[in-house]
Amino acid sequence: MSRLTESARGVFVIAATPFTPDGSLDLPSVDRLVDFYLGHRVHGLTLLGIMGEAPKLTAEESLQVVRRTLGRVAGRVPVVVGVSSPGLAPLAALAAAVMDAGAAGVMVAPAAGLRGDEALFEYMASVFRVLDPATPVVYQDYPQSTGVYLPASLFHRMVDAFPRLAVLKHEDAPGLAKLTQIRQEAQRDGRRRVSVLVGNGALYYPQELARGADGAMSGFAYPEMLVEVYERFTAGDVDAAEDVFDAYLPLLRMEHQPGAGLAVRKMLLHRRGAIASPALRAPGARLGVDDQREIERLVARLERRLKG
Repeated sequence: MSRLTESARGVFVIAATPFTPDGSLDLPSVDRLVDFYLGHRVHGLTLLGIMGEAPKLTAEESLQVVRRTLGRVAGRVPVVVGVSSPGLAPLAALAAAVMDAGAAGVMVAPAAGLRGDEALFEYMASVFRVLDPATPVVYQDYPQSTGVYLPASLFHRMVDAFPRLAVLKHEDAPGLAKLTQIRQEAQRDGRRRVSVLVGNGALYYPQELARGADGAMSGFAYPEMLVEVYERFTAGDVDAAEDVFDAYLPLLRMEHQPGAGLAVRKMLLHRRGAIASPALRAPGARLGVDDQREIERLVARLERRLKG
């Protein structure tokens, strides 16, 4: 598999991690889930993200998931693996292992609690020092989770200083003005153009594409929506892209609920046959009868709208 570059485009779906009802890894469902995502024409996969329940996995389990996924993907699309860790040693060890297994690149979020531009820049410099020189990096800009803010000026500095920085996973919110600033200033200054893939559950996806994003690095139980919006937008049919997005928005919002969103996503993935069980590994949210009834109503509404 070729390595990730700043030309990355399209939908790199955040893959869920399947578990059995007793909390064990469900590796056969990893195969099913890969087939499901590829069947909906995603352009890449991202493993061990926050919505992939990465903090609940042991180091051995993380590698099991990565190796099983890479084996099933068999080089058809690039696979990015989240390796963020409070310590540089485990970060470097996991990065080396997944790259050896065939990953296209790694995703790194800054250590929580960093304050100020210099602290963040030096942290990322230390990350690049411990990684293999050939490892491409996705920087996850998610201040709502990490508490670490990345101004556009510092991102430009990082692009200039770290040639292996290939992708910005843009999850700042509100972030539209920042995305515009990054694109306009980079063009003005003749700077290397780094791929921007957006997260935040893709809630702002069409607007972010209009501001210069290259696609999405987000999860959704209906990845075909993410792909179709991208394809319609890049073909120049912006209104049609918005119409497709609007049809799925009620379920997208349900999936983006703090705390309960992953349980919603797994329920939908299970309903669609992508995984054998909707189980989350403890601790995790559980959906009540009213939650499930509401989701079923929204699914029925979506299906009627798509048929129409």
